[in-house]
Amino acid sequence: MRSTLYLKFIILYVIFGFLSLFTAATLTSGLVEQPLRRYIASSIYQEASLVANDYLPQYFSERLSLNDVHLQLTGMETQLGASVWFLSQDGEVLTSAKSEGYPEAPDMVEDFDPAEGGSARYQIGTYHSYFEEDVITVIAPVVYGYSPHGYLMIHKYASDTQDLQSMLMRAVYITLIVIFLLSFVILLGFQFFVYRPLHKITEAATQYASGNLDYEIPVRTEDEMGYLSASLNYMSSQLKDIEDYQKKFVANVSHDFRSPLTSIKGYVEAMADGTIPPEMHEKYLKIILFETERLTDLTRDLLTLNEFDNKNMLLNREKFDIHEVIKNTAASFEGTCTQKKISIELLLATKHLPVYADKRKIHQVLYNLLDNAIKFSDPESTVTIETTERGEKVYISVKDYGIGIPRNALNKIWERFYKTDLSRGKDKKGTGLGLAIVKEAVQAHGENINVVSTEGVGTEFIFSLPKASPDA
Repeated sequence: MRSTLYLKFIILYVIFGFLSLFTAATLTSGLVEQPLRRYIASSIYQEASLVANDYLPQYFSERLSLNDVHLQLTGMETQLGASVWFLSQDGEVLTSAKSEGYPEAPDMVEDFDPAEGGSARYQIGTYHSYFEEDVITVIAPVVYGYSPHGYLMIHKYASDTQDLQSMLMRAVYITLIVIFLLSFVILLGFQFFVYRPLHKITEAATQYASGNLDYEIPVRTEDEMGYLSASLNYMSSQLKDIEDYQKKFVANVSHDFRSPLTSIKGYVEAMADGTIPPEMHEKYLKIILFETERLTDLTRDLLTLNEFDNKNMLLNREKFDIHEVIKNTAASFEGTCTQKKISIELLLATKHLPVYADKRKIHQVLYNLLDNAIKFSDPESTVTIETTERGEKVYISVKDYGIGIPRNALNKIWERFYKTDLSRGKDKKGTGLGLAIVKEAVQAHGENINVVSTEGVGTEFIFSLPKASPDA
């Protein structure tokens, strides 16, 4: 990846930081300004209402002098930093106090209307052009004798909210910067928990693609990355096993093809150049025919196994009598059994026993098992084929009393081209693919096949088939 993905995340991280600051500087400033003005106006109105209701009515009852009122207004302007006017009912300014920076109050407010602000508690503007910049103006009536006799008016520059707004914005900027720095931890987490494992996985994929199946990804976590790494390691081991198997398979096929071809070529050349006299040609032609039959059997078995390797292979399942197939298969070995003086004993559970399977492939299974049983049986012995019903299954057993299979070879007999040392001396024609075909055919039906063997005593193969339902 050449750090491309990591570089993209860094760029996105920086862009995120700039966008956050830009958003805060533009959007937050506008969002904060109006609430701040409302808050300040509300605070000023509460202060004005308190003085107008509790203190100033005493002026109209003549318990306070105008100097006392002026002293109170001076305290208010000091506290609020604003301009404070005390007006009569008709708009005459009775007394006032102002903070530094505010203009002098007029003697009379022209066109005075205490209700000009409407239902709002405050208004923003230059207030009849008495101020050079916008002020927040609040008006609180001074009620005496159940009617307003005067008004308390407070003006505060709207720009004064900028100081508080700047303070709030500084807090927002500092918070954003802290969040941005803390989010760097996410970038580090991505580096250690995503990018590095992903880089190792990519390197492993490159190694596998180049043929290095020994490369192993270190697995240090149990999360999705660890699971993916373990899965790729398992995949590489399986690919390596397949590669080893393919090499072994090709070597075995080459060996089994080379031997008969070498014999055929040698005998044909010897007959062609006169090394073998004409009177001996018939003998060696029979040998050539034998080797040709070996090649034919090997080719047929390889094609059969190729069918089972195709996962999309469809079985031609049908209802048929397994006993009939057993009898026909046994009859096909009559000539071989007669030569070796071997008898086939059939122990059938019933007269008819219907099963639901691929008839052609089950015939092939029985043929290979019976061929093996006869091949490795001693002369004048017996091969037994027995059927048993158990629930919804039918079990078929093919048993011989021959040389048996060594214990260390029982798990290998299903491998393609595998032959035990005993069988090599006994059988020169076998391809080593018969039992592999048997197992593939039985498992294609979703059934199992087992073997029980004792060296020098005999061997028994048992496989199952589904019993056909009566309405099938």
